[in-house]
Amino acid sequence: MDIYQHFRQEEAPFVDQVMSWKDEINRSFIPRLTDFLHPREQWIFQSIIGNDDTLQLAFFGAWEHAERKRAILAPYYEELGEESFETELLRASYPIKFVKIEHPDVLGAFLSSGIERKKIGDIKIHHGEIQILVSKDISTYLLSNITSIKKASVQFEPISLSDRMVNSDNWVEKTTTCASLRLDVLIKEMYQVSRQQALDLIKKGWVKVNFQKIEQPSYFLEERDMVSVRGKGRTRLTEIQGKTKKDKLRITFEKLL
Repeated sequence: MDIYQHFRQEEAPFVDQVMSWKDEINRSFIPRLTDFLHPREQWIFQSIIGNDDTLQLAFFGAWEHAERKRAILAPYYEELGEESFETELLRASYPIKFVKIEHPDVLGAFLSSGIERKKIGDIKIHHGEIQILVSKDISTYLLSNITSIKKASVQFEPISLSDRMVNSDNWVEKTTTCASLRLDVLIKEMYQVSRQQALDLIKKGWVKVNFQKIEQPSYFLEERDMVSVRGKGRTRLTEIQGKTKKDKLRITFEKLL
């Protein structure tokens, strides 16, 4: 059976990488630690490894329902703990009365410093405090180089994982019907905009799927895809339930409020 038929064409390089890691561990018995993976990549990883009882696959992202997680693929007998994932939790505060800092502001500051997105996990912001999980190998660099976000002076410091803030993300589940799984059609349904508005958002480059800019309205979504629209927030397609009697697709999605 061709394993690639289960995944998108553009996902083939990641599929190849996972297959390579699997072969490598079967030969060397040395665990493989990945960078941070988004939910779709995590699912691909799990799908390929499956129920191989000679291997174990574990994920870690600090928070219980973290979106981005590092993965470890290891022989089944290897003992793994939080420290095995080589992450560091950083914290900084800012004057909430004078500046409003949001997720894109923090991410933008980190990326503009030259850090790749795959080295950064989830970002939490609450009551003037920022927490961000990063790969330990870039922690020292970030502490020295990230000193301001959106004109606010900040000083990050490493903290214990036991001091992580409570996850306050509020995902609301909704069920609806749609004519197809095209990106423009689902943007219309998920964000309650017109079809033309959905097309405009896509053409402007304001829409991302699994953190990648998508400019093709005909792009088809699949279960576990994460969609983000500039200025309108994030949604994730959680289930495709099948067709209704009127030949429409019934889907369930979650929206971050």
